[in-house]
Amino acid sequence: MFTGIVEEKGTVKRITSGSSEYSIELYAKKVLEGTQIGDSIAVNGVCLTVTAMGHDWFRADVMPETIRRSSLGDLKPGSKADLERAMVAGGRFGGHIVSGHIDGTGVIKELRHEGNAVWVRIMTLQSILRLIVEKGSITIDGISLTVAGLGNDYFEISVIPHTASETVLLDKKVGDRVNLENDIVGKYVERLMSAYNPNGKAAGSGAVNASNAENTSGTGGITLEFLEKYGF
Repeated sequence: MFTGIVEEKGTVKRITSGSSEYSIELYAKKVLEGTQIGDSIAVNGVCLTVTAMGHDWFRADVMPETIRRSSLGDLKPGSKADLERAMVAGGRFGGHIVSGHIDGTGVIKELRHEGNAVWVRIMTLQSILRLIVEKGSITIDGISLTVAGLGNDYFEISVIPHTASETVLLDKKVGDRVNLENDIVGKYVERLMSAYNPNGKAAGSGAVNASNAENTSGTGGITLEFLEKYGF
């Protein structure tokens, strides 16, 4: 579990890519403090397991599913990446709940300055946009950010100077891909409020259905009628 507060910018040291393996090595400093093999580090928002490490670097294996879902495959030696260690119980929770499990990617379509801030417009899939709300939280390349604007095929965030200097977000340019993770609370609410067929997949658009309001077998979903009946 992470908070989306990036601890440092690492640099890709080496990438090993083959038919049966893919691993990434990064130079780092702060995130190695107290880290052991087997610990988790978020790399551009992707939760990876440390499999080897030295005094100024660490290695992580990357599975094919992660490459398909994220922009890690775009990295190359010399690329910068946002790094964060898994949160420690009892520490400050400066961002929001971040799992490091990427929902997909978006593409930067516009960068524009306003005073001391930079607005970033990102286009992405409807499957991701439907879980984004204005003034809600979104994780972009591992950074906990607030949604400042929302359109039919895009959302926008406004980046303050501190975030710009401490992360790689504004090192990117129009056309670059970024990793996106929706707020986990929204994902659970959507699943609970959706109607499901017997194989567990959302039925159609996920509209509620009064006929399954009493269904507690696991093949139905919580409906508005169910919530109203029980006082919610």
